[in-house]
Amino acid sequence: MRTKILCILGSLLSMVCLSQENDSIVFKNGIDNPSLLTTHHFGIFSSRINTNFKLQSPQKTTFTFNHISGNTFHPYVEAYFPKDPTVREQLSHIIWHDRPFNFIDQETTPADYMNIVVDAVIKAFRVGISIPLSKTHELDIQLRSYVITKGTYPFSIFTGDEIIEFFHSHIAGGEDPYGRKYYGFDQVHFEYLDRNGNTLQLNNNDFFIGGIELNHFYYPKLKMNKNAHVFLNFGTHLGLNTSKYNTAVDLGVSANAVKQIPLKNNLEFNVAVGANVLRKNVINFKEVMDLGNNPYLATLEGNLELVRFTKRKNYNAFGVNYQIQSRYNKKVEADYYKLLGKWREINGGWQHGVETLYKALSNWSFIYTYGTPKLQLSLYIKEDFVVNNAPDLQTGIGLKVPVFK
Repeated sequence: MRTKILCILGSLLSMVCLSQENDSIVFKNGIDNPSLLTTHHFGIFSSRINTNFKLQSPQKTTFTFNHISGNTFHPYVEAYFPKDPTVREQLSHIIWHDRPFNFIDQETTPADYMNIVVDAVIKAFRVGISIPLSKTHELDIQLRSYVITKGTYPFSIFTGDEIIEFFHSHIAGGEDPYGRKYYGFDQVHFEYLDRNGNTLQLNNNDFFIGGIELNHFYYPKLKMNKNAHVFLNFGTHLGLNTSKYNTAVDLGVSANAVKQIPLKNNLEFNVAVGANVLRKNVINFKEVMDLGNNPYLATLEGNLELVRFTKRKNYNAFGVNYQIQSRYNKKVEADYYKLLGKWREINGGWQHGVETLYKALSNWSFIYTYGTPKLQLSLYIKEDFVVNNAPDLQTGIGLKVPVFK
């Protein structure tokens, strides 16, 4: 009799533990970050790819919402690109700020021309739904939209011009190193003339839908899932861009790996790496803006996360994410372009509006997540420590809620 009772109690205990385990991974499924994509002034018009560090296909269909705010500041700058190979060769031996300017006469020295100025706080809103197709397949659908703002209080507490310049003046960076005070705080000046003569202009409170993204993820069942707590997933990505400046289709692929390390005292440590590549503008539905002549955007990403579980099956997670993305323009052009701007009035960075298009862009994100079986709330701050202002400072809030079993 005692043996039967013990067997029954053991079975019930196993069922409870299994139920708790299943509930706990509804939202604590590897490193389930919010959207960490930057509000880059070219990137917002293309799909790009959010790195996926989940362990497996989610058990329930979930609704996601992300609100992102990023401060981008690039003073007005002009760029000339000589067409003559001989002139290009000559300029490639001269440092960029000393190259002679003689491209006015298109007959004697033909050159492409562009100019750009970006001064705004860009707000991004992403709404999505994640649908488990099976135990190893997931379909994720995202709709992204943007609002161009001045970044005034109280709507941009951390990403407004004043708080950033306060940090520069009193903590690090030096007094107004890039001319925000020279041009004035809380301005919207977003204009771009591409080398084909097309113009992009956005004003305060302009709203547009950037596009729809379809992401399919495959989570293979492997022996190392149980033996080494290492999980892989592979993604295929299709993006339909819907803005009037870039009505096109993008395609991409991704691969990601997560190492899960259980610790004592209800702690868990996760390490993840991922890579993806996006082919922009595979199909253009009409003439589009030149938003970077490098047709591919590749991203490498690493993530560390420390998790503390509570007795009520909730958790607190602290993560650090490093991301580096390939350049928007072909690097070879940086060897011979000529840049013009107000270098006498601004301490530095006046050339960033063009120069950063030829650099790999990197940033660090610091993420806090609170999760329960019923919701997941994430907050993060993203900083560009190289100070390429693409964007300079970015914050984000992410919410995930189950909607169907």
